[in-house]
Amino acid sequence: MLAIMNEDLGQLNTEAIDSRFSKIDTLSTLDLLKLFNDSDKSVAEEVAKVLPKVAEAITEITKRMETGGRLIYIGAGTSGRLGVLDASECIPTFSLQDGLVIGLIAGGDTALRTGIEGAEDVLEGAIEDLKKIAFSKKDSLVGIAASGRTPYVVGALQYAKEVGAGSIALSCNLNSELSKHADIAIEVDTGAEILAGSTRLKAGTAQKLVLNMISTVSMINLGKTYGNLMVDLQVSNIKLRDRAIRIIQAATGCDVERAQIALKEAQDQVKIAIVMILLGISAQEAQSSLKSVKSRVRDAVKKPMNT
Repeated sequence: MLAIMNEDLGQLNTEAIDSRFSKIDTLSTLDLLKLFNDSDKSVAEEVAKVLPKVAEAITEITKRMETGGRLIYIGAGTSGRLGVLDASECIPTFSLQDGLVIGLIAGGDTALRTGIEGAEDVLEGAIEDLKKIAFSKKDSLVGIAASGRTPYVVGALQYAKEVGAGSIALSCNLNSELSKHADIAIEVDTGAEILAGSTRLKAGTAQKLVLNMISTVSMINLGKTYGNLMVDLQVSNIKLRDRAIRIIQAATGCDVERAQIALKEAQDQVKIAIVMILLGISAQEAQSSLKSVKSRVRDAVKKPMNT
């Protein structure tokens, strides 16, 4: 703990003061936006360098979720908020049971709207938060910290190791403290920010890109899609009902009326509606067929999509 707190944070790339940006307050709005845009272009390039590590993490997460484990994101400040955001989006996008993907942030839910920055320095706080959700060896933990040294996140990864859970570190500095406590280390070297030390910028963008990949590809691996269609979405409003009908049409080639009827018979379960139409069977039969193949549409219909 003391070693983490006493290090020279000025040595971190994410804290560097880049002389190229020393006169941004003298630029026109348009020139400043161009500078931002040019700087952001490097983020995707840096993420590309760590794709093998991201793939390794997804393989571990998928394996654990297939046997009843959960995906837990944990972080502080911007990093924590991004984890909570990604976890929250998984429920409506993939019809996940509440609690299968969880985002934890130092300082609790209040910290989502109000900065409680001191909470990130409490290493033991993460352990308490993980115990509250009955974190276990079945689960995967993704510890997120742009600096790669946040005590709250280090504590979480240490606890994950202790209980035998999968541990993944996501940081934006090379050879980070965080990485030392993880089974898999993803280090996206985003470098200095236009606004020195403001890691909600490039570092935050890099983290969001990686989290998008982790959650989406894990869900694809778990059979939550059919091709590139969100066949497990929750039909909870007018927009999503319209999307569900269009998904059924795209998957089966049927007309709007047939898609609407099938969706109603399937009680708003898009997967069931698709299998019903493609196999010419009832909703009950489609449900049974999906259950036999772990709810994977492609396996249930035994043929590729018409694209």
